[in-house]
Amino acid sequence: MTTRRDFLRGGAAAGLVFCGCGMLQGVRGQSARQTLPVAVNGKRVKTIDVHCHCHIPEAGALLGDEGTKLQLVPVNGGDEVYIDVNKRLAAMDAQAIDLEVLSINPFWYDRDRDLAAQIVKIQNEKLAELCASKPDRFAAFASLTLQAPDLAVQELETAVKKQGLKGAAIGDVVNGAEFSDARFHPVWAKAEELGVPLFIHPQGVPELSKRLAGNGWLANTIANPLGTTIALSHLIFEGTFDRFPGLKIIAAHGGGYLPSYADRSDYACLVGPKGCKAEIALKKKPTEYLKQIYFDSLIFSPEAIRHLVAQVGASQIVLGSDYPYPWQLHPVDHIFASTVLSDHEKLDVLGRTAARLLNVQA
Repeated sequence: MTTRRDFLRGGAAAGLVFCGCGMLQGVRGQSARQTLPVAVNGKRVKTIDVHCHCHIPEAGALLGDEGTKLQLVPVNGGDEVYIDVNKRLAAMDAQAIDLEVLSINPFWYDRDRDLAAQIVKIQNEKLAELCASKPDRFAAFASLTLQAPDLAVQELETAVKKQGLKGAAIGDVVNGAEFSDARFHPVWAKAEELGVPLFIHPQGVPELSKRLAGNGWLANTIANPLGTTIALSHLIFEGTFDRFPGLKIIAAHGGGYLPSYADRSDYACLVGPKGCKAEIALKKKPTEYLKQIYFDSLIFSPEAIRHLVAQVGASQIVLGSDYPYPWQLHPVDHIFASTVLSDHEKLDVLGRTAARLLNVQA
């Protein structure tokens, strides 16, 4: 199997990805490989990757051996979630990424309040320390004890106002409770008040584990985009976006399946009114809410970008790679290869839109 390091050494210069199921996929319409500094038609842009992962070993240590297993998932690049700054910077240079926005996938939502709060405290402090050491190369989304919304509100305010973090990374569901549940309203209100984005990264759909077993890593391949699709759909249909119109959501993996079949949502309550709540009167058609959500570009090809642009608008797309997991080791390239994006829109996707969301210099 080709490893992540093989890619970075140029072992897959044509952009080929190999997987254990015997499939071979390339990026069609591939443009020339981009390098730093990145420019579009002579105009320099700071490339900002909003979808990058890391883990803090001191936080996992609070769970003993279990913590290490939760942090080091068995996928290519898994060991590199423990950041070695020099190695990470070299990888960013190879990907033509100026600034990584780091986030930590939640593994503490099912822990008791005090233990989860300790994990989150360590993570946010260490993330802030790392970002302060290399402010031109790293930013980060805070972790939140989201199973305790009152505590999450305090953590978010501290992270933004005192630690310099740029918002928060959240899962797609919390112990079975959807984000549209009223218990989470104080968190969304605080994020809206602070003007910071919340990055939704899915955790799979364990309820489907039996059907997802077998070849193809379907628990990630299918379930992760599905988790995001469900989370966003609840936020739309339960009226959460109407209640918090200034809430800034960034959805990982291009928003899952929702942008690919969004128009069906506009017909749901017309065709099946018994499946909808009469007391919830949305202010807009469901598809119109997609134009206030941001989506990362981790959808692999210029054609996928074309469709996402048609559905949500180029202004709502930001760069994402999933690094260190080798889903997209050259995240800039398929943006340059896109024929539907203007030069202005490419600059926005590559970094200017993220810079506005994160309040950093573009």
